[in-house]
Amino acid sequence: MNPLNELQQKASWYLSSFCVTFSIFFLISCKSADVSVTGGGEATESDAHVSSSDSLRLKTLIAKKEQAIASYKQSVRRDFDILHTDLDLAFDYQAQTVIGKAELTVKPFFLSRNELVLDAQDFEFDELFFIQGEQRERVPFEYDEKKIYIHLPRELTRADTFQIAFDYTAFPERNAGGGSKAITDTKGLYFIDPLDTVPDKPTMIWTQGETAHNSKWFPTIDSPNEKFTQLIKLTVADSLVSIGNGELIKQEDLGNGFRKDYWEMKLLHSAYLTAFAIGDFSKVEAKWEDVPLGYFVEKGYEKGAEKVFQNTPEMIGFFSELLGVRYPWPKYDQIVVRDFVSGAMENTTASIFMEELRLTAREAIDSEMDYIIAHELFHQWFGDYVTTESWANLTLNEGFANYSEFLWNEYKYGPDEAKLKLIAETENYFAEAETKQVDLIRFEYVDAEDMFDSHSYSKGGAILHMLREYLGAEVFYESLTYYLEQHAFENVEVNDLRLAFEKISGEDLNWFFNQWFLDKGHPELQFEVDYSDPSNVLISVRQTQNLLETPLYQLPLEISWYEERDRKSRQFMITKEYQEIILENENPVALVFIDEEKNLLAVKSMELNANQMRSQFRSSEFGIARYEALDSLAAWEAVTELESIIPAALEDEFWAVRESALSILQGYPDWLKDTPELARKVLQLAKSDERNSVRAGAIDALSAFSPDEYYSAFIELAKDSSYLVAGSALMGLVSASSELIDPSVVESYASERNFRMLIPIAEYYINNEVAGKGNWFLDQANTISGEGLYYYLGYFSEYFSRSPEEGEGKAVDFLLDKMGNDTRTYIRLGAFQGLLAFSDDAAILERISKVAAQESDSELVTYYNYFLETLKDEN
Repeated sequence: MNPLNELQQKASWYLSSFCVTFSIFFLISCKSADVSVTGGGEATESDAHVSSSDSLRLKTLIAKKEQAIASYKQSVRRDFDILHTDLDLAFDYQAQTVIGKAELTVKPFFLSRNELVLDAQDFEFDELFFIQGEQRERVPFEYDEKKIYIHLPRELTRADTFQIAFDYTAFPERNAGGGSKAITDTKGLYFIDPLDTVPDKPTMIWTQGETAHNSKWFPTIDSPNEKFTQLIKLTVADSLVSIGNGELIKQEDLGNGFRKDYWEMKLLHSAYLTAFAIGDFSKVEAKWEDVPLGYFVEKGYEKGAEKVFQNTPEMIGFFSELLGVRYPWPKYDQIVVRDFVSGAMENTTASIFMEELRLTAREAIDSEMDYIIAHELFHQWFGDYVTTESWANLTLNEGFANYSEFLWNEYKYGPDEAKLKLIAETENYFAEAETKQVDLIRFEYVDAEDMFDSHSYSKGGAILHMLREYLGAEVFYESLTYYLEQHAFENVEVNDLRLAFEKISGEDLNWFFNQWFLDKGHPELQFEVDYSDPSNVLISVRQTQNLLETPLYQLPLEISWYEERDRKSRQFMITKEYQEIILENENPVALVFIDEEKNLLAVKSMELNANQMRSQFRSSEFGIARYEALDSLAAWEAVTELESIIPAALEDEFWAVRESALSILQGYPDWLKDTPELARKVLQLAKSDERNSVRAGAIDALSAFSPDEYYSAFIELAKDSSYLVAGSALMGLVSASSELIDPSVVESYASERNFRMLIPIAEYYINNEVAGKGNWFLDQANTISGEGLYYYLGYFSEYFSRSPEEGEGKAVDFLLDKMGNDTRTYIRLGAFQGLLAFSDDAAILERISKVAAQESDSELVTYYNYFLETLKDEN
């Protein structure tokens, strides 16, 4: 599963700041109360007080331990084992229901049983049948709208295999809602525009079963530790395409315009990974060795899909070789759908993706979707082939999938780009840790959806990277091979992973797993460096995290330095709250680097000045360290040091450094005026840098400096095939002096459909008060999708708030509909932000409040309430 907020982790988003933190952290020490006893052994008044205090502490401790027992979420007990699931499904698009026939092959797991309990949420059915051999009989049952309690005809043993069969109607729309940040709804099965009432929106059906939502459309034991084979027969219009798990083994013509597709899954997998999609898809075919690959998209997006998913065969080969386990399934399909309730979902052999991957050939030029494609693909090993025993161990699925993004970047694009991704992940975790610190493996969650957080994803991935760096790559990957082979088609918990690493490495790793997987928090390290003897530098490190709540960590730490251009380094193991390290460097050194390669998941604080950070930029051989130096100097507004290294930064081999330098130049445009050679360099980057995001950044810097001077260059660059480049150039054009702007040139781009081109047009219409564009703004709002719509909504609301005569009522209705009904939290947020422009109207404010009252996302509720309360006070 890849949550929606993964949108913020594409390469352009990797560039969020990660300056060195310079705050000092202090431990809070606690004193125990002194206990005094008189010579005769009689308790004093003080003793009575201590005794009372001890009693209170004991009661508090008991209550805490009792609560821990009460809130423990154990793995689902296995009373029965579903061996095979056979489903025959048809769909009522009008009622948005599933008409199904189910036959489950089952046997008791170990002990004898006389009652079978199945998950089946919001079903209707009349009769259930027990089948064993020639025996077929009705069996009594109870149903509470969530589970079916089936009374078997007799006590059955583990030697008894039988079938339960029944017809049913499933109602996914009933009791829908809820969800989490990662999975924003719980219907399990979704009808998209089922009656074809929305212009330019295709009718689709798709499923999303994680965590326990597939029991909204078929009966099962909806727990990750239940695995079975399956056959799903889908009745579909013969004009549509279906995609399911496993292999398409048969297509049966039913007549009257319908067809039945048979999808067979011969290998075991868990219920939440069962999936299908139905729609008017085009299929782009590819292959890795003898494994067929399919990229399913709406018609007209085939060329874009070829580009977006083009690295899939190479990814499968890379991961197969890296893990020592060949891709284990018979095929792999990737399906792009509308209105998906997450970023993507790793259904076995059939991953489903959000519509942000629905790109035209031109849009796909700047596609940076490898991260999410790698994430879902890696799940085919970690999550599908070997599956977490319970949601408490979710990081065994998601931590690995998260780390795959690093591994692919490292292989395909180099270590610096991989580290940029890793830094973004650690920052995600640190941001969450400000308000939430929990064990990575945790059994006390309120809802399984709570597990889908930056702990399970970002922290989990970062921990795996630290383990690789500690053990070495050879041991790390051989351990993963052993882990996958030992537990193929099985369920695992964290100790299985530890034992695999110990088996291969020969090393006791309890210390690592205990502090990282089984406890909460992270190290906070305060460093001091003594250069008084430059030939033998002294480094002290103190662990300043709250040791009452967080481990005292055992940490491998690399310290490095440069002698001329020759890099030196030493490894140390931190095992104490306070520890001194003698570098024994012999040759004099003026600057040491602590964790220069950014491998350690820790908050590090250390006194560094701007000159030292400039030295880091100039000397480090790692692009990620140079990027950190540049970013830190920008945050400190160290103008002198920045100005001295910007020319070198613009020529840096790491694209993120060049892009960061250009971003800094936007804030200091006079530097281009004072140094013509620098301006010429920026123009060269705009025209010919190998990375389009750098070219766009260069155009933005020139626009901030002098859009009039570069107007003719922008005219040419606006024709570029890259929307990143062309969009920035068009924004530069509309930023020029009004007497320079040719309105016909601007209008020639008004029919574009990409948000990067439409936003500059919107900016032009707003700034120049162009009348009669209300319909244009409304048309674009109904056309733009995904992240582009979020950015566009601000311009949309500004235009209509300035020019209400152009259609304010329609604009407000559109925004309220998005705020109330869109499945994506960031679009609902953008709609609310846009509506604030109209909040001085009491009637509109009341409508906003009513929609806000229906919001279920806790963070959005907090955000809404803050602004609405402020507005009500003002009014």
